[in-house]
Amino acid sequence: MDHTAVLALYDRDMREGARPDGPTARIERAGAVVRQIADERGWNGVLWSGLDAAGADRAIDEQIAFFTGLGRDFEWKLYGHDRPDDLGRRLAAAGFRAEPEETLMVGEVSRLVLDGQQPEGVRVVEVTDPAGVDLVVDVHERAFGTDGTRLRHRLLDGLAAAPEAVVAVVALAGGEAVGAARMELVPGTRFAGLWGGGTVEAWRGRGVYRALVAHRARVAAARGYRYLQVDASSMSRPILERLGLHALSTTTPYLYGG
Repeated sequence: MDHTAVLALYDRDMREGARPDGPTARIERAGAVVRQIADERGWNGVLWSGLDAAGADRAIDEQIAFFTGLGRDFEWKLYGHDRPDDLGRRLAAAGFRAEPEETLMVGEVSRLVLDGQQPEGVRVVEVTDPAGVDLVVDVHERAFGTDGTRLRHRLLDGLAAAPEAVVAVVALAGGEAVGAARMELVPGTRFAGLWGGGTVEAWRGRGVYRALVAHRARVAAARGYRYLQVDASSMSRPILERLGLHALSTTTPYLYGG
């Protein structure tokens, strides 16, 4: 895989040419910045910027004024290859706080290694109703220790408005939900995004996460998507590398407000 070419394609398709990620969101271009605006339950933030050293501070101040004027906390999603090189330092100086860095990983679906053994006693099923969403949210809260209210709204809204654009899955061991994840499919692009993959602590290291990735990859292939994209934590990166995904850049959420 040509890493430079695929990264440029990702930036063009998924960042500069981004589509709204939900029915209440819209995408705007403001100068050299592409941003998403949603209601209080959705994701608000900067997806892409084409800045230089001369205009970066002004652009940052403009986005702060815009989102605070709407009464929204927001995120500036910074990638390791974004310019200027010190954009992260500039964001921090303007009052943003950085969350942990993750690795942008991309793999060509047709070349992934998906023939590993399914964890014994575990089956992966797709979620189609509120009861299934509750299972996904329960796993999310147990695996990550965070509140799942926003995720619940996102999944319910997505399944109601555009069920073809979101695939939520849960791994069941007997009657217990032990892992969960989602995939976002943007029509007209070549990338399927894998998000929120988590396994409850007692089931980690048994192949549940791998099974969740493999199931979603097969769905993406069946629907004609060429690439999988993941913002990978240090825990999931080794698993994804073994499956055939490649590290192309890093990504760091810079949060303002809240």
